[in-house]
Amino acid sequence: MKLNLDDITFIIVTYQSEHIIKNCLDSLPRNSKKIIIENSNNINLKRDLESKYDNIEVILSQNIGMGAGNNIGLKLCKTSCAFVLNPDTKFRKNTIINFLETLNDVPNFALASPLNDDPKIPNYKKIIAKINDNTLSVDSIDGFSMLFNLKKFKDQNFFDENFFLYLENNDLCLRVKQKNENIYVVTNSLINHKGSISLSQKLEYLRNWHWMWSKFYFNKKHYGFFVAIKNIFLNFVSASIKYFFYLIIFKQEKRKIYEMRIKGIINATIGKKSWFRV
Repeated sequence: MKLNLDDITFIIVTYQSEHIIKNCLDSLPRNSKKIIIENSNNINLKRDLESKYDNIEVILSQNIGMGAGNNIGLKLCKTSCAFVLNPDTKFRKNTIINFLETLNDVPNFALASPLNDDPKIPNYKKIIAKINDNTLSVDSIDGFSMLFNLKKFKDQNFFDENFFLYLENNDLCLRVKQKNENIYVVTNSLINHKGSISLSQKLEYLRNWHWMWSKFYFNKKHYGFFVAIKNIFLNFVSASIKYFFYLIIFKQEKRKIYEMRIKGIINATIGKKSWFRV
């Protein structure tokens, strides 16, 4: 397929992201189409962004998670491709130019991404083949940067909305590969991902609960209940030991983190949805 910028809509899910979203938007081509799903329902952010940026639509939403938020944008997209980004990403000056030029020289893809500019943290797993000097065929890519060829998703089966915070991109990539579709990383196109930042204690609890819940659910969905039990067992044992250790030495915040891990595992194991919020 031959791509140009008019074929792409950028989709960004935000949640209390006022301090980082503008750096992301400023790095994108000014006239590109943009859909923002604002999961903290911030009307002031909507007004601010729509007044300062061209071709942007901000949709207010409750905190429904990254996957579900991205699905809203993907289903509203009118272009042939959609570029899902996290708000803490930033393009370099030549990122999109190199990206599109390279993709126009390779076979059809379902998903693609520029390369994370930190070589210590590659945004892909398992190289399947080297397509050319600037393109790798890979097993999966990280969810902070994903270009969707929407012609490959006519059923609109995008992110599994049972996931709230983790592993929805792993699940998506696995389903794409099961259909024998291509996932590419373009190595001469670089993207910056700010990555982990300090979290409030409540958000740290949320993160630990959902990491364990998602790990069990992912394994159960793709490999069965008993494999999921096997793969989560050591996490449960480790979290239990650390819970009692920090309980004994009166480190309440640490104790609470491992309590959240245990509760995430238990809720997933008994089949409860990923309901925990802060």
